[in-house]
Amino acid sequence: MAAFRYEALDPTGRDSRGVIEADTLRQARANLRESGLTVVAMQAVTQDNLQAGVGASWRERFRSGISSAQLSLMTRQLATLLAAGLTLEQALNALIEQSESETASQVLAGVRAEILAGHTLAQAMAKYARVFPDIYRALVKAGEASGELGHVMSRLADYTESRQALQQKVGLAFVYPAIVTAVALLVVTGLLMYVVPQVVSVFQSSHQSLPLLTKLLIGLSSGLQATWPYLLALIVAAVFAARMVLQREEIRYQWHLQVLRLPVIGRLVRGVNAARMASTLAILSGSGVPLLTSLQAAAGVVNNLPMRRALEEASKKVREGVELSRALAVSKLFPPILIHLIASGESSGKLDAMLDRAATQQEQEVGNYTSVLTALLEPVLILTMGGVVLLIVLAILMPIIEMNQMVR
Repeated sequence: MAAFRYEALDPTGRDSRGVIEADTLRQARANLRESGLTVVAMQAVTQDNLQAGVGASWRERFRSGISSAQLSLMTRQLATLLAAGLTLEQALNALIEQSESETASQVLAGVRAEILAGHTLAQAMAKYARVFPDIYRALVKAGEASGELGHVMSRLADYTESRQALQQKVGLAFVYPAIVTAVALLVVTGLLMYVVPQVVSVFQSSHQSLPLLTKLLIGLSSGLQATWPYLLALIVAAVFAARMVLQREEIRYQWHLQVLRLPVIGRLVRGVNAARMASTLAILSGSGVPLLTSLQAAAGVVNNLPMRRALEEASKKVREGVELSRALAVSKLFPPILIHLIASGESSGKLDAMLDRAATQQEQEVGNYTSVLTALLEPVLILTMGGVVLLIVLAILMPIIEMNQMVR
């Protein structure tokens, strides 16, 4: 059985869209005709065509997809329904009915169709690997194997929610500084390109000697007016060139390594990736997934390339019999407290609990660090913007003040 997305007309001529399950495309068309609908377009729901629905406009295609927030909400709802005693099919039916996202409904309908065809939930989700990551499917598979799918889905919901919260915390922490920086650049550019040239004409007509600060400002304004198209083209070209260069893994590795060595950003990047790794290992090993498999999945959620390679090398050492803490400590890329907590868990036989504690500790540290960082960035940006505007104003006012003194 498969899921088919359709666009049809009802007897009154109104447009009707939705998802229907059937064994074949012909059977799906026949079922719709029996319901009094005239099929206009129909196609099977697959991973490749989720982004482009039947009859979808370019705006709908751009907005379609399942975000991490939607996946987190879907996971929590599924875990709640399974804990309430509903069967997997009943839970999926309920999610499909109450889903506000058309794409999410299509994915859930496709998963349900695969389950009705005899596949497991993990196998059904594998048909939509772009929606359900490897770690997600690994946990679902472990839950089905242990017979504790409801409990595992609950832990998976906690995991997705914590990851979503961490991403939002880090992202929102830099929204205000980014807005202040953008506004500052726009204000300074506007002053240099529109305000300064009008004032310069007055100075030039007076034939007076100008202060050094005013001369520098006039030179900067004239240069910006003459070269701004070239500067804009240069910036765009530099961005594209950087993206092309960073596609090479070795260059990206060196770039990520330099980022880790930065005094402020490096600590934040290390903390975020360590928190992701620890939380992934905690939930996978706690759900009965073997440690080597857990390490492979954890490497997939680490975005920093040197840390990912270090984790892969640690996985090889663990396979050879080395303790995880010692294997991770070799690279010196992971926070020391994380290594100590893992070592404590290995010595006490409570690795799952210590990994969970390490993940919580890293998330708290990242949250506190971002709060302090943004608290310092905001006044620094405001003072910098005020200082630049003050220099521009002084460069404009100094000749005016000199002219008034000459008149007196």
